[in-house]
Amino acid sequence: MTNKIFTNEVAIVTGAGQGIGFEIARQLAMQGASVILNDADEALANLAAEKIVKENGTCIPIHGDAKDVAFIYEMVEKAVQHFGCLTLAVANAGLSLYGNFFDYTKAAFNSVTELNLGGSFFLTQAAAKQMRQQKKGGSILLMSSVVAHQAHKDLAAYAMTKAGLEMLAKNLVVELSQYQITINTIAPGATLTERTLSFDDYISGWSTVTPMGRPASVSDISNAALFLLSPVSRHITGQSLVVDGGWTTISPTPE
Repeated sequence: MTNKIFTNEVAIVTGAGQGIGFEIARQLAMQGASVILNDADEALANLAAEKIVKENGTCIPIHGDAKDVAFIYEMVEKAVQHFGCLTLAVANAGLSLYGNFFDYTKAAFNSVTELNLGGSFFLTQAAAKQMRQQKKGGSILLMSSVVAHQAHKDLAAYAMTKAGLEMLAKNLVVELSQYQITINTIAPGATLTERTLSFDDYISGWSTVTPMGRPASVSDISNAALFLLSPVSRHITGQSLVVDGGWTTISPTPE
């Protein structure tokens, strides 16, 4: 993608202290965007923003709960206060709590749905209101998962939220297109992050069952995300892009 394609763009990326979110924030900044980087962990948010600034990117950290509606609106206000507008929003913050369906608790269910669905819904709402007011359009990206397309044991609640986000993007085409706001989702497959690399045999297990022979890197996911956020995809909206090395075509899980 052309360098600095996001010059004059202002982005919020939630859950961006590490992993996929961090790489999306970093790549946006490297290509010219001013970024509000959110994470629930203050130290992690500060460190992530420092890394981006050291690479000559423009990035401000803001720690807080990405499911808290008041805080979501504060992030939008901060973007406008510091950079004058908001043109991009990435609802990356999410939670996956594995658990057998028959034993899954209400507390676990609420934790997953409040962040994955509620946090994404209200970030979209707050960002879209600001973009509508600006009358210059914008792009919103929701983070789905391959489990929105294929079943995976012990992830019923999580999968439900991710499928819901894909329907949200489709539904909001009706609401947002008149304001030149696009909304799409990325559905990553197995991806190498700080969290997944802590699992035993993650690389070897997913390499075996992925047709392309390896899990995704965070750059694989961020490249797709930046495409859907960029001006070159302005006529794409309401879509979900699966980035999984072909896994959903065969869908085995590692032993």
